[in-house]
Amino acid sequence: MSNAHHSRKSPLPDCELRQRDPDVSTCAGREQVVLVGLDDTEQRLCPAHAAALWLTDPTLRFSAKTRPEGISAVMAHAFGGGGGHR
Repeated sequence: MSNAHHSRKSPLPDCELRQRDPDVSTCAGREQVVLVGLDDTEQRLCPAHAAALWLTDPTLRFSAKTRPEGISAVMAHAFGGGGGHR
C-alpha cells in the first residue's frame, strides 16, 4: 500500500515549471490552457503565455481539454479584451 499523497490540484502549467525563481511568477490568469502542436505535443500554459505562443505560432491549436473559459482568457490576452465600448 502506498501512502504517497496525490494532490487534487491541476499540475502546474509548463510556463510555471520553467520559472527559475518560484516567488516571481510571470504567469497571468488561473485558467489552464492546453495547446497542441503539429506533432500532437501538448503544452499546458497560463492564458498569457498561451496567447503569446498562439499568436506567434500559427500551427498551434487549442486542445479539447481546454475549457471555453480558458480560450476566452487567451483571446482577452491576445487581443486586449477591453470589452470594446462604442
